[in-house]
Amino acid sequence: MGNTFFAGDDSLYLTNGGTAVFVDVLTLAVSALAERPWDHRFAALLARQDQSVMGRGAVGFDLADLDWGRTARERAEAKDFVLRVTDLALRRHRWDELDYFPPFAEKYLRRFREMVEAFDPAAARDDGYTLPGPDEAATASCVRHRVLSSLPLLEGCVFCFAG
Repeated sequence: MGNTFFAGDDSLYLTNGGTAVFVDVLTLAVSALAERPWDHRFAALLARQDQSVMGRGAVGFDLADLDWGRTARERAEAKDFVLRVTDLALRRHRWDELDYFPPFAEKYLRRFREMVEAFDPAAARDDGYTLPGPDEAATASCVRHRVLSSLPLLEGCVFCFAG
């Protein structure tokens, strides 16, 4: 059992453990870079990938279902943000704070980056549900772990629930 992240017809399948690692390292990176409202909405999407809350094998998303923005500029800025988050994670941002070593995380991140790079946000379907709305954006920070979380929607961050 695992989870799949899609970019239209392309996909990245991860085991449940691989998904947890993928979400952890992306959460560390997104928390460092999020500034704009869309960035915080993407951070909330990552928070929703927490299997401790949502269930093992019950997460994943399709880039084609996200609201990337209405204009070409908004879509380009959103895509650039996801690429910058992935690149920061690839540089092992705050990995030294994890209580484990993620040996396959770089492989997952490189594959995800390839998918994002090849994806055209103008072709997105925007299902209106996948990307959390502005009122659900991850703007709260878990004081203990210093990462964005969906507080008060969830009672902690991905690291709080991992214990």
